[in-house]
Amino acid sequence: MAATATARSDTARDHRYRRDHGAWFLVLPALVPILVLSVGPLLYGIALSLTDAQSGRTQATTWTGTLNFRDLLHDTLFWDSFRIGLVWAFGVTVPQFVLALGLALLLNQNLRLRWLARALAIIPWAMPEVVVGIMWRLVYHPDAGVLNETIRDLGLGDGRDWLTGLATALPAVIVVGVWSGMPQTTVALLAGLQNTPQELHEAAALDGAGAWRRFRTVTWPALRPVALAITALQFIWNFNSFALVYVLTSGGPGGRTRLPMLFAYEEAFRYGQFGYAAAMGCVMVAVISVMLALYLVGRLKGGEPR
Repeated sequence: MAATATARSDTARDHRYRRDHGAWFLVLPALVPILVLSVGPLLYGIALSLTDAQSGRTQATTWTGTLNFRDLLHDTLFWDSFRIGLVWAFGVTVPQFVLALGLALLLNQNLRLRWLARALAIIPWAMPEVVVGIMWRLVYHPDAGVLNETIRDLGLGDGRDWLTGLATALPAVIVVGVWSGMPQTTVALLAGLQNTPQELHEAAALDGAGAWRRFRTVTWPALRPVALAITALQFIWNFNSFALVYVLTSGGPGGRTRLPMLFAYEEAFRYGQFGYAAAMGCVMVAVISVMLALYLVGRLKGGEPR
């Protein structure tokens, strides 16, 4: 009996060993690109931030420890760009979610040509950010842009140079960010709406609940996990934006649209301060990691309905 039990234990252990190694073999094709394209550059960036690496230097790069981070604490230009990045992220994410929710509710109705409306709604998402930026530069053009031409035709004034005005550059760029990113949020919310059981809506309607009450008691509780997830992801994506703002304003005028990513890019590739730019990147990664941690802790503590 003891020998049989031992043999069974060895067999079970052998099966677990093969299963675990088989699982790693299946995960490996996805794990290798992550290690090569994400983890590797991240570790290299952390190491670079601890040096005085610069472009075009003939002497060897030296280890400086936390000097770049100490300089960064007193760099008012970087913290100004960080503040602008937060304003941009909130300014894009909040209206993006509100408009996407309204559009998702509309597209979820039984409308004629609903398939066409859904296809048209995702067009901005399918366009590259560079193309979106060039297109909106033409819209905002001070002389021949559609926006200023419309203002003149309506007799509301002579228009203005939206992307170079100190007061209008950031709001104008935020409008473009909302327009280009809204389809992604719309698709996620629409998927959540379609997964809401129709029987709950019918039961609430039989109880005399109006449209607002049905939304508050049936639709939103079912949609809330999707809404929180897509909002968190969009905020992180918007905070890390680069291409769209770079094409539209290149961080101008006067740094009014210089997001943290743009600031780090300029330090690295315009001024050649690779180590200092890497330190900026590490700070941004740390901030995003804290945001993700807070979001995950909220979910684990039951902050979302299950």
